[in-house]
Amino acid sequence: MAKMDFGITFKSDMDWRRELKIVQQAEAVGFKYIWSFDSHVLWQSIFPRFALWAYHTKKVHIGPLVTNPVVRDVTVCASDFATLQRISGGRMELGIGRGDSSRRRLGKPPTTMAHLEEFVEKFRKLTAGEHIDYDGADVFLSWADGGVPPVWVAGYGPIALRSAGRIADGVVLQFADPHLIKWCLQFVKEGAEEAGRDFSQIKIMACAPIWISSDLEYARERVRWFPALVSNHVVDLLKRYGKENLPPELVTYVETRKGYDYLHHAEVGSSNAEFVPDEIVDRYCVIGTIKDHIAKLEELQSLGVHQFNIYLMSGDEEKQVAAYGRYVIPHFNGKKSVRVAKPAAKQSAKAAKSAKAAKTTAKSKSKRTTRKPARTAATA
Repeated sequence: MAKMDFGITFKSDMDWRRELKIVQQAEAVGFKYIWSFDSHVLWQSIFPRFALWAYHTKKVHIGPLVTNPVVRDVTVCASDFATLQRISGGRMELGIGRGDSSRRRLGKPPTTMAHLEEFVEKFRKLTAGEHIDYDGADVFLSWADGGVPPVWVAGYGPIALRSAGRIADGVVLQFADPHLIKWCLQFVKEGAEEAGRDFSQIKIMACAPIWISSDLEYARERVRWFPALVSNHVVDLLKRYGKENLPPELVTYVETRKGYDYLHHAEVGSSNAEFVPDEIVDRYCVIGTIKDHIAKLEELQSLGVHQFNIYLMSGDEEKQVAAYGRYVIPHFNGKKSVRVAKPAAKQSAKAAKSAKAAKTTAKSKSKRTTRKPARTAATA
């Protein structure tokens, strides 16, 4: 069974001071990855924030989830990453897709997978200090010496997933639905086989918001925005493949969708999510008690998921990070109980023994010093 790591993703709208504290908190409690949406018109720019995170952390890996090859020129993007590799000590990772909110807010459609594949090839060469042909010019970053960042490719449909299997170090799947993840992975495997690659060496990431509560009705309202976000990609898939070629669990819920306002993208309580039924919320997200979370993540792990990435934008962000750090991450890294549990128990037993001895001594002393006084005229 694949080892499971944990990550968090911001949507770039938080005050940078609070965000940095959460980054450091996440690192301290065992999260391995810190990501951010890259939608430069809707929210804050990612690269200045990445530099802050890289400088103020020691272990976590950092990157966009996801950028795209149109908004980011490959020479600029590679230069940013090569610089951040130096700052972070080689902890940068690239998440990339065809482009959703950052393109649509400009009135543009997503790009093609062919364009994405070309971008990834040039990005790797540039961050390795190698030469590329850039519109007829010989271009290279002579100073790039921090290593080539791993590349994660996001996708939903067979074409994108096969492409990920051919070129990606990791695959980004934006839901926590075991059935759909299994469906997606068959295409990733096909792409890997086409390229003569070992599918088992490709890392799999499942992304979703969470809410920890036994009140499922309330929990659903905190995360209902997420299947609405996913629906943007589903609508594109329906145009390309048709309903009959896609799993019903992926497409039927968008039939009542009336539209989507990107100004309320990934927003709790947004009217964007009114069409999303409870069943889809339960399938795509991770809600319920801690035991419910662990059970669902174990199912994802059994399918080969290497990283569960929390879309940390549903509220109570510090509490969610703390709860996963205390209860969930230890379960998946082999520390079913806190390491200090045994020593603490021994200390408690020793303390109890000392307390008992002290109580016995005090009781004995009390008997000697609290004898009844002699009866006198004054007390008669």
